[in-house]
Amino acid sequence: MEVPIVILPDIQANRPQIAINLTRVGVTNVKKLVEVKRKERRPIILIATFDIFVDLPSHLKGANLSRNFEAVDEVLEKAVNMPVYEIEQLCSDIAQSLLNRHEYATRAEVILKSEYVVKRESPSTKMECQEVVDIFAEAIAMREDLENMVVKKLIGAEVVGMTACPCAQEIMRDNARKELESLGIEDIKIAEFLHRVPMATHNQRGRGIISIEVEGSKFVSLDTIIEIIERSMSSSVFELLKRSDEAMVVQKAHNNPKFVEDCVRTMAKNVVKDFPLLPDEAIVTIKQINEESIHRHNAFAERLATLGELRKEISQEYITDIVNH
Repeated sequence: MEVPIVILPDIQANRPQIAINLTRVGVTNVKKLVEVKRKERRPIILIATFDIFVDLPSHLKGANLSRNFEAVDEVLEKAVNMPVYEIEQLCSDIAQSLLNRHEYATRAEVILKSEYVVKRESPSTKMECQEVVDIFAEAIAMREDLENMVVKKLIGAEVVGMTACPCAQEIMRDNARKELESLGIEDIKIAEFLHRVPMATHNQRGRGIISIEVEGSKFVSLDTIIEIIERSMSSSVFELLKRSDEAMVVQKAHNNPKFVEDCVRTMAKNVVKDFPLLPDEAIVTIKQINEESIHRHNAFAERLATLGELRKEISQEYITDIVNH
C-alpha cells in the first residue's frame, strides 16, 4: 500500500494582508561554537551569539527562517576544514549564503557577539592573568544584480579600564599647595612635591568601544583595536594584583588623568596612527562610557567619522602644533 504524499502549502509565500516591505526579518540569539585559527599560535574557541536577518518584500507573508540556520551551519561546517582567521569574514560568508538561499532578498545582515580572552601581566610583579574583552563583528551583503554582491564588514571591541578625573584633581592640588604654604614650605619644594606626587581625585570605571567598517577584503586587526582602547584611558585594569601592582596602577592613573572626551580623542589619534593602510572610506565609530564614582550618572562621548576625515583633522592639529611651537 502506497503512503499518500501530502503537499503542505507554503504559507510564507502567501500575500500578506498588509503589503509593506520589512527591513529585517530573521532570528536572534543563535549560539554556536566558532574556532578562530591564528598563525603559529593555538586556535581560539568562541561561544558566539549570532543575529541573522534578511529584508522581506511586500508580496511575501514571511521568510523561511529555517534557511537562516542552514546558512550558519553550512558556513561553520566549511570552517572545520578551511581556516577562519577573521570573525567578520565569517559573518560575511554567512550573509552571502543567506542571499543565495533567499532569492527574493536584496539585503542580508549578520551580527556576531562573543567574549575574547587576552593574556596580560600585572605591572609590577609580572603575574600572568587573563582579561575578558567583549568583541563583535557584523556583515551586510547587498545584492546589486543576480551575479554581484557588495559586502560591508565591521569588527570591534569593548574594553574596560579606569580613568582619573582631571577637574577634581586640580582642586585637590590647589588644596595641597595651600596646606604646604601654611606649613612654611618653600615654593620651589612645593612645586617639586606636587610634580612628584599625584594628587587624589575620583575615579571612573571606563568602557571604551571602537568599531571599524570596511568593504571587500580589507583586514582590520582586532588585537590592535583592543590595544588602542586599553591605551586610551588613564590606566588598564587587571583581574589579579598584588600590593605593589595596585600602587603602580593607581599612580599611573593619577599621573594620567583624563576626561571622557580625552579618551575618545586619544583613540581617534591612535586609530589613524595604527591603521595606515586602511582606506579613507573606512568608517570608524569610537565611544567612551565612564561610570562615575561620585555621581549617579555616567559620562559619555562619541565620534563617528570616516578614517579620511580623522586623518585630515589630526594632520591639521599636527600642523597647528608646529606653528604654535
